[in-house]
Amino acid sequence: MKTDLKIAQEATLIPIMDLAAGLGIDEDFILPCGQFKAKISLHFFEKLHETKEGKLILVTAMTPTPYGEGKTTVSIGLSMALNKIHKNSIVALREPSLGPVFGIKGGAAGGGYVQVLPMEDINLHFTGDIHAISAAHNLLAAVLDNHMHFGNKLNVDETEIFFKRAMDMNDRSLRDIVVGLGGKPNGPAREDGFIITAASEVMAILALSNSLVELKERLGKILVAFAMNGNPIYAKDFGVHGAMAALLKDALKPNLAQTIDHTPAFIHCGPFANIAHGTCSIVAIKMAQKLCDYTVVEAGFGSDLGAEKFIDIVTRVGQFNVDTAVLVATIRACKLHGGAPPKDLKSGTIEHLKKGFLNLEKHIENMRKFKIPTVVALNIFEGDTEDEIKAVNEFCQSKNVRSAEVRAFQQGADGAVELAHVVSETCEKEPSHMQPLYDLEDPLEKKIEKVAHEIYGAARVVYIPRAEKDMKRIEKLGLQQLPVCIAKTNRSLSDDPKLLGRPENFKITISGINISAGAGFLVPLTGEVMLMPGLSKIPNALQIDVDEIGRIIGLS
Repeated sequence: MKTDLKIAQEATLIPIMDLAAGLGIDEDFILPCGQFKAKISLHFFEKLHETKEGKLILVTAMTPTPYGEGKTTVSIGLSMALNKIHKNSIVALREPSLGPVFGIKGGAAGGGYVQVLPMEDINLHFTGDIHAISAAHNLLAAVLDNHMHFGNKLNVDETEIFFKRAMDMNDRSLRDIVVGLGGKPNGPAREDGFIITAASEVMAILALSNSLVELKERLGKILVAFAMNGNPIYAKDFGVHGAMAALLKDALKPNLAQTIDHTPAFIHCGPFANIAHGTCSIVAIKMAQKLCDYTVVEAGFGSDLGAEKFIDIVTRVGQFNVDTAVLVATIRACKLHGGAPPKDLKSGTIEHLKKGFLNLEKHIENMRKFKIPTVVALNIFEGDTEDEIKAVNEFCQSKNVRSAEVRAFQQGADGAVELAHVVSETCEKEPSHMQPLYDLEDPLEKKIEKVAHEIYGAARVVYIPRAEKDMKRIEKLGLQQLPVCIAKTNRSLSDDPKLLGRPENFKITISGINISAGAGFLVPLTGEVMLMPGLSKIPNALQIDVDEIGRIIGLS
């Protein structure tokens, strides 16, 4: 079988100017980055202000295996198939981080015959947005240390600095470091560290900003540290938020690309869903909605992470209504949660599969708690048997939720036509009454506990002393009305990645609560969520190369 890269390199693309023209975008608003990708001016976004918005389809999933269940593939395939059945559609996706590309998961531009192209560019640098975010983030970090070196006028307490450095790569060696070694000329020595750029608050801010003015305002609100007297110190206190916005002014413009069959795709921003809010930019989603009838947007990981955060955080900022949710399920994920050997899920039995339905059931219940009509998309992998497929469909029927089989990886748009019909029919016949899980006026503890109890299924929430101290500080700063963006493992409904299936009688432990005042949310920390991942023993980077004529090889 052909590799994803081979399929991508054999595809025939149409010039980006022609693709944009087909959407009604005047060439004055198109900023081409080569022949097949472009940024779209925010002036065009402003021009669309009065245009009616199309329907919004949110793609989420059950608790995934370490390799993912093809949520991006299903999202792309669904959008392609909607166009095939004459329902005008655009897909809106996140930009891939170089960390996973060179780490364990590989590229994030789809796969098989449902890819966004040019996949090499999208997976490797693309239009430079993530590099701009890293630069803006590290500019603030550098100005902070420079300020302390030259007298520390703001009386920054170096034991109360929250803003680390960032890079778009997995590098465990940089999680905890010491900077300023080598004497006074090199600045004050202090403990520091790196986070991956996808976890940066600057990434979240860019994704949640509707305009350059809002971007600059949010950047200024980044809580950097506390002073010796206990007062908060923000990015605007260093006077650097304007320069950060200057670095990001082009990155705020959404990126237009195309799928393998020329379906338009907006690919913009890439916050992770286990440690951030996990979806593409507000601007990209809004622009897509105003240019088509059905916008398909992906939220990272399962309903307990990306979907919950999309509804409780992103829809509030973007004033979105989700018309239908698509819940991606796979036989291999059900088997994993039913007790099949994690390293050999193909050996799992039908009994493992049926036991794993408990996990799928919980995710169905979660989406119903948000009052959104939901469809299960069974993403078919090689080796899935007819008996197994029948069992999943019968289970969905028993739970009164419609399901559709997806074979888009192998068949392109044709493999998602059944899902496209089910989704469009659901949109037209079942009105959404979407509502967030909690009110912003709820006490902070109540917000956390609602998510933990209702979405994770936890029996109780435990706060360690640092978390209790953080809650008092948040109340003192007047930020308790912000939504919560809980950092949690994606491997389990609980905060323990080893608890598979549908855990019961477990507790969620809150070890601390980070303040992302610029992004506009609070980040309760659970379990061992790493803000800087590490590479695997045999990372994908060892497979990637470039041949003598400059073609990328080994990228998947």
